[in-house]
Amino acid sequence: MKIKAIDLFSGCGGVSCGLINAGFNVTGAVEINKDAVRTYKNYKRLQHVNVINDDIRNVDGFELLKQSQIEPSDIYLLAGCPPCQNFSSQNRSGRLKTETEKEALLMEYLRIIKQVYPPFVLLENVSGITSPCNKNILNKFINELKNEKDTCAEHQYFVLCSILNAANFGVPQRRRRFVLHAIRKDIYNLLKSQNIGVSLPRETHNKNGDHGLNRWVSVWDVISDLPPIEAGQHFNSGTIKNHTCANLSELNIRRMEYIRNNGGSRSSLPDDLQLNCHKNYSGHKDVYGIIDPNLPAPTMTGGCLCYSKGRFGHPYQNRALSIREAARIQTFPDDFIFDDLTTKSGLQIGNAVPVKLVEVSAKNILLEIVNYQKLLRKSSNK
Repeated sequence: MKIKAIDLFSGCGGVSCGLINAGFNVTGAVEINKDAVRTYKNYKRLQHVNVINDDIRNVDGFELLKQSQIEPSDIYLLAGCPPCQNFSSQNRSGRLKTETEKEALLMEYLRIIKQVYPPFVLLENVSGITSPCNKNILNKFINELKNEKDTCAEHQYFVLCSILNAANFGVPQRRRRFVLHAIRKDIYNLLKSQNIGVSLPRETHNKNGDHGLNRWVSVWDVISDLPPIEAGQHFNSGTIKNHTCANLSELNIRRMEYIRNNGGSRSSLPDDLQLNCHKNYSGHKDVYGIIDPNLPAPTMTGGCLCYSKGRFGHPYQNRALSIREAARIQTFPDDFIFDDLTTKSGLQIGNAVPVKLVEVSAKNILLEIVNYQKLLRKSSNK
């Protein structure tokens, strides 16, 4: 029997895809956005999942277990990636919010954890959650997980966390993510007593492919086989779906051609091609940029299909990334189908966690679960 898992703040399904690829059986999810739920349920490997389409504030932990066909005593994984906008260093409005406002959804995740005390917990978020302006919130969450004031091991967690670069795990994207694994203390203590270690995933790739690791996966490694298309064109044939990109004005195409031939950045533009708002502004230098085909892509954001919102220009064609290209950069499988509206799909893709990054975390956790179950069987046979 596969180990069950629940996905909170599931979005369109990036985390759930990573979990099932690692070998988990995702039986429950919670997501507030109806469009994201529609995309999630459209993927054949997730159609069996009971998705609660509601605000997390309305979700009771025990009811969640019941609807996910999980008993409180079962060994399972609770995964969650609370919306990260409040913690992002790029979000100016988030920096102006109070700690109470910023921490709200993270603490809802904690509320459910402390209702049901799941055996294993996975959390992913932007690296900005560790910044000085957010460290009090993160420390509060971690300290509540450790719960050292309660002497009951089943109410405490052993916590591992770090910032991981997705590119170092085979994702064709330079995306730094805060990753946290928590193991309930009664389980951790048994593993430790038998000298069975627990850890975050180990890197499998680096920039140059040295020290026994693989070379970073580049953008061109994953999109070069897709047929050429023009700005605004839609290609949907055979196994290739969602190869659709946004339209561009003639002026933006001229800008793109010039930038591509002069270093890849908007800073190269002559005065007549610069936007007035950029002439005296040196920030957001990736805006209107061209992706380097020989490197992993920059972070896919909710605007990843819009040329004017980042370095999302195609390496060789006069257009922005297509839906399928952005999905591949986020390591979604080709049979995962999105809406062909670029604004809607771009938001879902950019808000997702790279599937492969979740998968490597989930494989580590699954190994710890298997080791724990072996110890239980060994103990019961004595």
